[in-house]
Amino acid sequence: MTESAPELSIVLPVYNEGEAVEPVLRGLSAGVRTPHELVVVYDFDGDTTVPVIARLATEIPGLRGLRNDLGRGVLNAMKAGIAGSSAPYVLISMADGSDEPHVVDPMVTLARDGADVVSASRYMRGGHQVGGPRLKRLMSRAAGLSLHWFGGVATHDPTNNFKLYRRSFLDATPIESSAGFELALELTVKATIAGRRVAEVPTTWRDRTAGQSNFKLRKWLPHYLHWYVLALRIRLRRRRPAA
Repeated sequence: MTESAPELSIVLPVYNEGEAVEPVLRGLSAGVRTPHELVVVYDFDGDTTVPVIARLATEIPGLRGLRNDLGRGVLNAMKAGIAGSSAPYVLISMADGSDEPHVVDPMVTLARDGADVVSASRYMRGGHQVGGPRLKRLMSRAAGLSLHWFGGVATHDPTNNFKLYRRSFLDATPIESSAGFELALELTVKATIAGRRVAEVPTTWRDRTAGQSNFKLRKWLPHYLHWYVLALRIRLRRRRPAA
């Protein structure tokens, strides 16, 4: 990474990742050529990730920690990271190594060309998903493909949180999510409704091999369904002929 002002803020919410976060941060630093900063968002000072960030900050350019003061949880961590960064583009990525650093630069290229939301897609041609609970995989694929084909959403993978957003779109779009990872679906649906450009690149998502996932399917499912149903309703309303 060059010493120029970052064009991209990479936001990583963490929760007691400890030493497992080091290869993820090193991989992003080495794999992303776009001038960027790495903003690691933690909920409390005693998080085991904090000393690792402090140690690596002297070695990895642009790496900094940011305490989430909006309230504990992954949703508030993502919101704090968005608010606490200032680059023209914001990428949300997970700190568990499931996301591929080498697809970030192509995502930035699509944003430079005018996309407001760029999704790393497991379900488009060239994308793959490796591991993870079978039910979660099935529901995610079914929701993504049905929204693409019937809801008019331009990505095959609207639920994947590995997404890049144009800062001006984020500034103009209130966040209503209240649970967690449904944020990506909300922003993708809102971009689609507003006529914003949504693009995608293929990626291979790999289930985390260290630590424990913070994804809570039963708790968050109703929140996903809200945005899923809204997208379909808007699509049907627009296709309905005027009386």
